[in-house]
Amino acid sequence: MQFKTKIAIVVFSTVIAFYAIVGSFASKSGEAVARGSQYAQLTIFDEVLTHIIRDYVDKPDLEKVRIGSLRGLAQGLDPYSAYLTPEQVKQYDPKARHGETGMIVSKVVGYAYVVSVLKGSPAEQVGIHEGDFIEYVGKVPSRDLSLYDIEQLLGGEPGTSVELRILHQGQSRKVSVPRAYITQPAIQSRIEEPGVGYIKVTSLAKGKAAEIETHVKGLVAKGAQRVVLDLRGAANGDIREGIAAANLFIASGPLARILGKGGKETEAFNAEPNKAVFNGPLAVVTDRSTAAAAEVIAAAVRDQKRGEVVGDRTFGAGSEQKLFSLSDGGALLITIAKYAPVSGKPFMEEAVTPTIKVERLTPAVTVLPDDDEEAPDEEGPEPQTEAPKPPEQPVEDVQLKKAFEVIKQAASKPQAMQKRADAKLKYQVFNNPANEMRIGT
Repeated sequence: MQFKTKIAIVVFSTVIAFYAIVGSFASKSGEAVARGSQYAQLTIFDEVLTHIIRDYVDKPDLEKVRIGSLRGLAQGLDPYSAYLTPEQVKQYDPKARHGETGMIVSKVVGYAYVVSVLKGSPAEQVGIHEGDFIEYVGKVPSRDLSLYDIEQLLGGEPGTSVELRILHQGQSRKVSVPRAYITQPAIQSRIEEPGVGYIKVTSLAKGKAAEIETHVKGLVAKGAQRVVLDLRGAANGDIREGIAAANLFIASGPLARILGKGGKETEAFNAEPNKAVFNGPLAVVTDRSTAAAAEVIAAAVRDQKRGEVVGDRTFGAGSEQKLFSLSDGGALLITIAKYAPVSGKPFMEEAVTPTIKVERLTPAVTVLPDDDEEAPDEEGPEPQTEAPKPPEQPVEDVQLKKAFEVIKQAASKPQAMQKRADAKLKYQVFNNPANEMRIGT
């Protein structure tokens, strides 16, 4: 049996052991008995713990088992839940500013996955791309760390670096990524051609919706009657920022929801007519680097039939976590709410599917890390700061090209109304007997 397989079994066993510890108390409660299946599971966990204590070859360190169990239990919920040790709880401050690498990460098949890389960030400068896997953070495999732990290791004092091993389209390399205070990249816009505006959204951090509004108004002042909104690479931000941005283009109707325990709707967001600033033809571009608040915009445009969503499906993220203190001084950071579109499942369960699917000309190759790969040597990964050489010729952006084609074919509301009026008048003229007599004379 491979070493890593043994480790996986141990981790799984620790999760079971934790349930067993809880079960020794919960099995006595009427609530657990009433639920039946929960009681049955706890009984099995209790049996497992008994075997660990009675039959394991060595005397088990139950404290280590308990901590491992808590970690495994939280990670078994979703990538964004985690167990924090007492030391981590003391340092926990989600509002604290520290050095960052500029990567928005999640977990895919247990490994750290780069959802998006902020433009101009240290991660971009050393050649890390969206869709890359992080195999190792320092000497530790990312699959052995919670997402919370990974984010804490990626952050740190500005001027310091973090050593990573990155897997990019099947090629593994070691790289040292500097940490720095990150400035959210600016929204960009331009007039693509007469009457057609383009807006590139690279972040939906606080204040970005107002920045988008400024660009929309600027494009309209330059004569834009149609807009392409590019959400590729926008993977951070709060749902309310996404709502505010969506409201710029949607004047009425529901935009998104927050779902709590049991899928119960805890908050709904509706468009406010006075906040809409553009009602012309709209196309939204998405791909796997579109996540969270940006998914709110894409789904609202799709569900309200406000325009076309062009490109590839989004990543599927958007949730809220809360820290719950434990008696050992540690805490559980667990998901308490999920972002969801107007109808359907939360984004974490079902990503946004475009109305017009367009794959990249050279689609990203998803190659998973090799389970049989040996760990780095004792000296750790050797840093490699040189970024991969860019391709000699830029690859055509077929997704954006299609979005422009779609938007140019879309008629604006005044044009559509005029066409319907002309068609109605033509019908009345040629179907009126009196007119036919005059035409025939």
